Amino acid sequence: MPGTTSTAPGAPHAGASTGAPHPRRWIALAVIAVSQLMVVLDATIVNIALPQAQADLGITDANRQWVITAYTLAFGGLLLLGGRIADYWGRKRTFLVGMTGFALASALGGLATTGGMLFAARALQGAFGALLAPAALALLTVLFTEATERAKAFAVYGAIAGGGSAVGLLLGGVLTEYADWRWCLLVNIPVAAIAIAFALPLVPESRAHGNTRYDVPGAIVVTAGLVSLVYGFTKAAEDGWDATATLGFIAAGVVLLAAFVVIELRSSHPLLPLRILLDRNRGGAFLTSTLIGAGLFGAFLFLTFYFQVVLEYKPLEAGLASLPVTAGVLIAAGGASQLMPRLGAKPLMVAGAALAAVGMLVLTQIDVDTPFLTHLLPAQVILGLGLGFTFVPLSSLALVGVPEHDAGAASATLNATQQIGGSLGTALLNTFYTSAVAAYLVGRAPNPVNQVEALVHGYRVAFGWGAALIVLAGLATLVLVKVRKEDIPTGTTVHMG
Repeated sequence: MPGTTSTAPGAPHAGASTGAPHPRRWIALAVIAVSQLMVVLDATIVNIALPQAQADLGITDANRQWVITAYTLAFGGLLLLGGRIADYWGRKRTFLVGMTGFALASALGGLATTGGMLFAARALQGAFGALLAPAALALLTVLFTEATERAKAFAVYGAIAGGGSAVGLLLGGVLTEYADWRWCLLVNIPVAAIAIAFALPLVPESRAHGNTRYDVPGAIVVTAGLVSLVYGFTKAAEDGWDATATLGFIAAGVVLLAAFVVIELRSSHPLLPLRILLDRNRGGAFLTSTLIGAGLFGAFLFLTFYFQVVLEYKPLEAGLASLPVTAGVLIAAGGASQLMPRLGAKPLMVAGAALAAVGMLVLTQIDVDTPFLTHLLPAQVILGLGLGFTFVPLSSLALVGVPEHDAGAASATLNATQQIGGSLGTALLNTFYTSAVAAYLVGRAPNPVNQVEALVHGYRVAFGWGAALIVLAGLATLVLVKVRKEDIPTGTTVHMG
């Protein structure tokens, strides 16, 4: 019912003193949606522009990956700290600062004259995005307290989270082909300005109360651990899994992440309260999000290369060819918002993972001249439908019933799992891809035909591993998530004002 709250001990009431929903919540949702789209777009918008940027700035093949990973690692690694800052400093204030910083970092990247300057700008984008994203999602939980409205609001968020990456590929193709690769970054400036102008009068302030200390050691350790782990996977692609550098970085990452858990257990103001993860349903949702992110990012990355390198699509054509995934996500997100109040989260998440895995498996059957309309189009639509049916209930399940002090941390964890999963998945799939290409060429003449065949073989292997990750996501949901539709509360514990 509108205005109801959960029964968490000591939780303040949501909304105004009368419990009425915020009168401008739907307009505020549009502002929040724009900010979320901007953050998601920037994880992939530079993919198609990367060859041009590499040539302009003289970036080596070994270092060009950091245009992507500098963003995703900074974003995913700092999201937890960003969530706590949003909780205590004020979610609207954090939202505005994050949006402003994101625009400035985008300007720096668009004006970059060296590869190092571009890498730094991308990392800054990720850092400010780590403030922006959790503040936006926490505001969403504040504004929508009634079950049906919340399902619709999360449908918007889920559609953006699932389809924004594909939209980024399309927009990157348009800007690269008709303007310049730099506009893939500069386009954020006017978008941010519009969002800030509307957010100031329309979005309400909200914050948690009480202990406002920040777990800076935890933030440093977890970010360093994630960077080390991803770099270790990257080194495996270059030097092999048994190389000293590979094993050293992976081991260091594991040790640092273990140290992070110890820090959180002993901290009086933890960055990530482990009670968030130890809740069975919420922990299952976060694990599912990580695994889905790992498969999703890999799919878009290798589809882009397949379209441009093997099928020889132009940048805009490659972007347009990626749109069926977005269409599938949007269709499924609308359906999921209608079905979730009646069926609950778990059935939709399991069905979504199964559909997405089928879509990936169809992509494992590509060849050097695979037709788009009869093969690539349906495969992407199926993949998109699966992602849409997964993201909407996953977002709601991960955040519903979160106590006031943990709203920002839970929101940040949800975003972080997708970004971290994407970083780890991209590194892993790229390693499997590289190994598969090298193995295919053993004993074969290094002629152009075999080279292309080797690339396609590598893509098939990568899609196969992507499907395996998505199947694991479905199994995680099946085993860990025990929620039923009657278990989903209709209120929130987050305080407004």
